[in-house]
Amino acid sequence: MKTIDINQAILELSELIEIVGQGEEIIITKNNQPMAKLVSLESVAIRSPLFGSDKGLISLSDDFDEPLDDFKDYT
Repeated sequence: MKTIDINQAILELSELIEIVGQGEEIIITKNNQPMAKLVSLESVAIRSPLFGSDKGLISLSDDFDEPLDDFKDYT
């Protein structure tokens, strides 16, 4: 893991992005204090959706499967 001061990081941003794209992480510091971490988007784990995570967001009316009034002539 590479550490770099923010003032130097601004000057070398293109190079830092190339390094991060290869899988390395970079810590950006300000006054010797860690302020940010550059990581590749590919290295970020994407969590799969959890079963039931939309509970309460979707609802069906009690008559959702009843014939529509517009189609009564066809039944």
